[in-house]
Amino acid sequence: MAEYVCTVCGFVYNEEEGYPEAGIAPGTKWEDVPEDFVCPLCGVGKDMFEQA
Repeated sequence: MAEYVCTVCGFVYNEEEGYPEAGIAPGTKWEDVPEDFVCPLCGVGKDMFEQA
């Protein structure tokens, strides 16, 4: 499982943990996160994340 970091604010999406607050179940791979996902801290799109 990998982690992806928002290059704007540093929020970390961890595939193992998912993001249940946004309906993304634990174990959800980054490529399976919806394309309209936005950073919960700063609001930028998925394209602004990099693999940690």
